[in-house]
Amino acid sequence: MTPPIAANHSEASDKAETIGYLHSTESGAGVDGPGMRFVFFVSGCQFRCLYCHNPDTWKLHNGRQVTVEQALSEVATYARFLKFAGGVTISGGEPLMQHEFVGELFHQIKQRYGLHTALDTQGFLHERVSDAWFDDVDLVMLDIKHSDPDKYLALTGQPLQPTLDFAQRLKRLGKKMWIRYVLVPGLTDGDADIERLADYVAELGDLVERVEVLPFHQLGKDKWAQLGMEYQLNDTPIPTAAQAAHARALFASRGLKVT
Repeated sequence: MTPPIAANHSEASDKAETIGYLHSTESGAGVDGPGMRFVFFVSGCQFRCLYCHNPDTWKLHNGRQVTVEQALSEVATYARFLKFAGGVTISGGEPLMQHEFVGELFHQIKQRYGLHTALDTQGFLHERVSDAWFDDVDLVMLDIKHSDPDKYLALTGQPLQPTLDFAQRLKRLGKKMWIRYVLVPGLTDGDADIERLADYVAELGDLVERVEVLPFHQLGKDKWAQLGMEYQLNDTPIPTAAQAAHARALFASRGLKVT
């Protein structure tokens, strides 16, 4: 739940001391929201996606422990530039695993710097937070990994329905969305599966500003080996340009803006 505006200095200080775990940060990112972004990648994720390129983010305490105040100090240098060039995105891992820290960080970014904010999430844990938690979030980048419940479970280790429920909640709240879809040959490239998702997304209406089709890549497989984990997609090819264009065309055929 988003904390209320502090009534006194002591309460404000307490909120600033809220602890979180950061995997990494990136300044000048151009693919994590509109414009140029400062991105906080938080640690912790309850999904076990077969194509995950950052399995080192799965465990919460693998991250660097920081307070909200310390996290704010990392973005402060860029705040004036970001005010007109882009904003701040919180990604992961899965940010809703650290909803208290992330909520307060968003709140302070809005209060102190007035920056555009984006949340990159699969939405599975959205019931942890109140509607008011999203008051400080301008854009939700919602990752819907598959449209078939059984295939979704096999791909991620978690059920699909909470993510679909979250999309409906965002619609009710009037929150702008970017839908993200990773295109994996043999797993997520079936026409019927893409068309089913395209139909669902189209029903969310004009709040969906775009659909991003993200071609699968193999850049993270070495991390699996380093962590002593079995990587099941060693032999999975990256999508061809034609395959990616075909998937984008299926989404676009429903009147969606696609990138």
